[in-house]
Amino acid sequence: MGGRKKLALPEIGSDPNRTYRLGIMGGTFDPIHYGHLVTAEQAREALGLDLVLFMPAGSPAFKLDQEVSSPEDRYAMTVLATAANEAFYTSRLEIDREGVTYTVDTLTYLREQYPSNVHLYFITGADAILDIVSWRDAGQIAELATLIAATRPGYDITQAHERIEASGFPFDVRYIEIPALAISSTNIRQRVALGKSARYLTSESVIGYIHKNHLYRKSDSRRKDA
Repeated sequence: MGGRKKLALPEIGSDPNRTYRLGIMGGTFDPIHYGHLVTAEQAREALGLDLVLFMPAGSPAFKLDQEVSSPEDRYAMTVLATAANEAFYTSRLEIDREGVTYTVDTLTYLREQYPSNVHLYFITGADAILDIVSWRDAGQIAELATLIAATRPGYDITQAHERIEASGFPFDVRYIEIPALAISSTNIRQRVALGKSARYLTSESVIGYIHKNHLYRKSDSRRKDA
């Protein structure tokens, strides 16, 4: 990683006499919605996070065969949605990095940039926990960050526990229940494509951006592979 341009990140960890907790919430955010925001806020409260870093994916490895809105549009919507919360920060780290986006690369970079008194907490959905053992360098991910798994009410975490244990990797997973996870980006895109309202599923600023920039319409030429 030598010689790589240092990217702007929020300052945290300045007091060597205390421990800081930095949450990292990755995702495509196409678009970001209240489920993401509620998850980040409840994770911040439940785990005592000092800051939650929203990380829109540049070229997400798990969506290379899918249509994805431009990184700039997804970044702009995330900035708009998180602006009102002083504990939220949106980073350009992944969208400015060339190539396919891998979680291990992001966590490694963050670990290099922050002092040892800053602990990393990677926020993801409980469904992703079932697959995380097969992600690139999963063992390294386990060493770099504590995982916060957001679950829906009634979600059975037994299978996730079993898969993590069977992997042999030292994952530390904290589960939190989030009722708002019934909202999905896919549903919002479908509603917009059909001319239906997305109000109360995401912020008014994001809805305004979607309509102003003609996102998710079937004729949208800015979506990948369109």
